Amino acid sequence: MRKVVIGTRGSALALKQTDLAAEALKTLDPALEVEVRVIQTHGDINQQPIPLDTIGKGWFTKEIEGALLKGEIDLAVHSLKDMAEEMPQGLIIGAYLSREDARDALVTKHGEPLELLKPGAIVGTDSARRQVQMLGLRPDLTMESLRGNVPTRLEKLDTGEYDAIILAAAGLKRLGLESRITRYFEPTEMTPAPGQGTLAVQVAEKNEYLRALLTRINDPNTSRAAHIERSFSRVMGGGCKSPTGAYAFRTGAECCFIGMIADGAEIVRKEARAPWEKSTGLGEELAAQLLSQRKNHGPQV
Repeated sequence: MRKVVIGTRGSALALKQTDLAAEALKTLDPALEVEVRVIQTHGDINQQPIPLDTIGKGWFTKEIEGALLKGEIDLAVHSLKDMAEEMPQGLIIGAYLSREDARDALVTKHGEPLELLKPGAIVGTDSARRQVQMLGLRPDLTMESLRGNVPTRLEKLDTGEYDAIILAAAGLKRLGLESRITRYFEPTEMTPAPGQGTLAVQVAEKNEYLRALLTRINDPNTSRAAHIERSFSRVMGGGCKSPTGAYAFRTGAECCFIGMIADGAEIVRKEARAPWEKSTGLGEELAAQLLSQRKNHGPQV
């Protein structure tokens, strides 16, 4: 196989992320020809101010997955946080590329720190997860909807529609816009979305050649963290419709996992640890603990 067609969204960030996957494949076979095919998704078309992390997954992946199932493309590159925990039958994630910075980042109009934003300052984000955690840090701020790709969001900030915005640090770094970041939020103060900063390469299960190729660019630590975070999300989604966050990372021979759930203004975070090689069940275990705790002792989620 000397040509691979990769499907992706058309934003600058999506194209950059696809380039990263293409470059990884070409290191294995420099003669490989890669064609990038842009596919518009429902999430690209619908720009209504809807908290995207409350409507379920698939807005940014369904049309691309459909093309993959039909054989119109050979691979798909997604931001993992956009992918549903359950994929269409016949598709699998063949590789997780090495993870970029998973943290959320604050970008302010004049570069001022979070502490110096005026009371009532308008902060833009369409993520309910980010909104509730930001208000936990600064309850005097005003949260407003913000949609669009990264350059569009930055333009809206620069033209004065917002005083600050919250974006994924990974996207800003991949686009060479790291200098715009005013503050990185640590996962213990703003827990990221499950899979944030991770690129997933999706492939048809029956395509044995590409599956074998993808195993060679798969990052095992990223893969393990993705499994833990997505299993947490899957269990929480079965009994909870509140904003959640999840972040797993390796520290030495140990896995540290942070899980978060919010109910109204109340935020609950728990941390769990396990030996890295025995940590696959950490996400499910912590999710079950949080759901049980909220059911028996706190507000219902």
